[in-house]
Amino acid sequence: MSDLGDRRSSAGTSGSGSTAAQSFYGRWAALYDALARYTPGIGSLRERAAAALELESGDTVVEMGCGTGANLPYLRERVGPEGTVVGVDFTRPVLDRARESVAAYDNVHLVRGDAARPPFANAGDATFGTVDAALDSVDAVLATFVVGMLEDPGAAVRDWCDLLVDGGNVVLVDAASSERAYAAPVNALFRAVVILSTPPTLRFRYDRDPQATLDRRVDAARDALRDRSSAIAHETHALGVVRLTGGRID
Repeated sequence: MSDLGDRRSSAGTSGSGSTAAQSFYGRWAALYDALARYTPGIGSLRERAAAALELESGDTVVEMGCGTGANLPYLRERVGPEGTVVGVDFTRPVLDRARESVAAYDNVHLVRGDAARPPFANAGDATFGTVDAALDSVDAVLATFVVGMLEDPGAAVRDWCDLLVDGGNVVLVDAASSERAYAAPVNALFRAVVILSTPPTLRFRYDRDPQATLDRRVDAARDALRDRSSAIAHETHALGVVRLTGGRID
């Protein structure tokens, strides 16, 4: 495993909101790691996300907002020892957890940076260090439970699409309010989860409704992916709350 250190953009290091988020997720890194690995059904969801990327042995895949690294072994299994996996996240304690989970792999690289503005301007950017050659051809980008945290998720998704070779895939996995017939009780529970996981948490009032903001961001990310894709696949899980959307970029 290679740790490429800090490659943060200004978007990932400036502003009180970003600082608060880094502090929040860093403080709860151990809890998020446990939830990411042991929530019932989460393993099969990660397998489906990795499969949706349509990776082959030797491919290069970048995970934006890799968190504690729960997806990285699934991605490495798909690309094999000849491929390259790059995980990007802006919170150091979270990356420390990820580093432990991929310590045995020499082709998994971790970068501290902002998923909203990837820490490499384009494939092969010389500032990216030891994985320059691999990034000359990024085959897939994965983002799980990330776009709801971004101020402009549509712009971020378009940037991710720009990294890919023709025929590459972007896969988004996120949670948003259910649209199914029995949505009312499901969304009431989901709202509580959203509030508890929104920095700084435990507020009685927010300037913006966290659930409405999350829904709007998830929709914006998917709209951007659909606009750029020649083919799209979509499925829902967990009573319609969890959405997996993949797009092929030509």
